[in-house]
Amino acid sequence: MLKQSRELVKIDKTDRRILEELQKEGSLTNQELAEKVGLSPSPCLRRVKALEEAGVILRRATILDHKKLGLSLTAIILIGMDRHTPERFAAFEEKVSGYPEVQECYLITGQDADYMLKVVVPDMDHYHHFLLNHITRIQGVSGVHSSFVLRRVIDSTSLPLGYLS
Repeated sequence: MLKQSRELVKIDKTDRRILEELQKEGSLTNQELAEKVGLSPSPCLRRVKALEEAGVILRRATILDHKKLGLSLTAIILIGMDRHTPERFAAFEEKVSGYPEVQECYLITGQDADYMLKVVVPDMDHYHHFLLNHITRIQGVSGVHSSFVLRRVIDSTSLPLGYLS
């Protein structure tokens, strides 16, 4: 049986402000962060370390401009699987985890698909190659439906922290 930790971490107002600032700009120095949240550097650093140790802060990342790097095509792919077995799903997930083009992968319900992928590539030719030479060759893939992003209306990595008490 799968056991997932659903233990919530207690977050106070100062922790929330720290998280909000780090979500806006993950490269803030501790000094800059402390100034923004109204703490001195040492307590601020202790709080950030505690949030990291509690698993609230998983990692920090740099967001790149996909268009300036020539990665202009974003595809949303719905994928159906032939069998719904843990082994089949695990094999699929392991395979797509190795493709750098796949930015997100979700096991979903409520659609005529089992997985939804967000894929970024330079253009339609590269997408066609990726689809035919990678996705459709994964054992168990029985159906693929692709949609293409025309414009990113909201493109955020920030979580809505207003729900935290």
